[in-house]
Amino acid sequence: AFGFNPCMLSNLPLFIGLRYTRSKRSEGFVSFVSGFSLCAMALGVTALIVVLSVMNGFDREIKSRLLKIVPHITISDPRGLDQHQIEQLQGSLNSDNDPQVISAVPMLQGFVMLSHGEQQAGVVLQGLDPQLRTAEKLAGNMLSGYVEQLVEGEFGIILGSQLARKLDLFVGDQLQLTLPKVSVTPAGIFPRIKRVRVVGIFRVGAQVDGSVAFIHYRDGQKLLQVGDRFQALQIELADPFAADSWLQQKRGIESGSLQWRSWMDDMGSLFQAMRMEKVIVSLLLSVIIAVAAFNIVASLVLMVSDKRSDIAVMRTMGASSSTVVRVFIIQGMAVGSLGILIGTIFGCLLAYFIGDIVAALESLGGFHIFDPSIYLISALPSRILPSDLLIVIGGAFVISFLATLYPAWRAGKVLPAEALRYDH
Repeated sequence: AFGFNPCMLSNLPLFIGLRYTRSKRSEGFVSFVSGFSLCAMALGVTALIVVLSVMNGFDREIKSRLLKIVPHITISDPRGLDQHQIEQLQGSLNSDNDPQVISAVPMLQGFVMLSHGEQQAGVVLQGLDPQLRTAEKLAGNMLSGYVEQLVEGEFGIILGSQLARKLDLFVGDQLQLTLPKVSVTPAGIFPRIKRVRVVGIFRVGAQVDGSVAFIHYRDGQKLLQVGDRFQALQIELADPFAADSWLQQKRGIESGSLQWRSWMDDMGSLFQAMRMEKVIVSLLLSVIIAVAAFNIVASLVLMVSDKRSDIAVMRTMGASSSTVVRVFIIQGMAVGSLGILIGTIFGCLLAYFIGDIVAALESLGGFHIFDPSIYLISALPSRILPSDLLIVIGGAFVISFLATLYPAWRAGKVLPAEALRYDH
């Protein structure tokens, strides 16, 4: 007569579990531990969302800067491409009327050694036609000098800012260019060396600043001794981040010894390192969520001890062991879920406005948190990805649920007779 009907039993764990989260009887140390676990969960979720968003922003920023210099797609041949082959490839690309393709221009490049004083550096020397679109992209990133100063026959060279700093060079200085070929003369074998003059310095804020140099393509053909041939055809896409999918669609026009590569293939090691860094940082920050989970365990264990008499009363009135288990799972999940919700809201808001917040702090304090001359950025980039939010929220929910299992299992094992015997 005093038992619960099935409908009451189905709602009982939810009702009591939520009631325990705001019970006045749980004041003191138990409520402090529960509140601490809620705050730790919110802090952990907030920190993960903000840090992942900032790392995504840096990733996007670096890729955007690289794509100002690096070809989106390259079609190369180990033997080089003559003018007929280039026109054939350009014709096949144009015949598709692909809106993704903005331009397709010949590319010339080779590895050389640059020397100035006692400093040396190996770089990729690229030929550049100042009249083409590729030169316009470089012109927007010039620190000193002009792309138009690359004149055929004058052997001028444009260096990246890191490379110029390493070799202690500025516009107007001369340096020695050594080619990976030798000249055989009656007097012996000598390396092929050419004196070139710096006519410009560029900066895009990525590794190409220290590894790439530009020269007029006609001068490059003479230095590399390739005649009228080019190493590759470079293609600029409207959406460079879709380069791999575009490449898969164009597999049908590949032929012979042509090699098709996207910028993602050439920069694979850099982006793999960035992805690994993101994973490691995420794991380290997940420790905060783990601390919150341990606090949920501690608060539930203390709650089970405090509510032994309540558990005994529920059991004697017909509640099963599984019902008691669900009560404390719901209580623990309520604390964890509230912490996750608060952390998600604050994390998204902080990640969205992090650039403005940093700028305000710099303005108030009169200092730079990120010095533009070192980090090559004027504002802290941030990019919130839904996939990251799902991983953080889902992982936090799973950890919170696992944290409730042991205390809830212990609550289900409480024997009514033993609990009531020692209750005063």
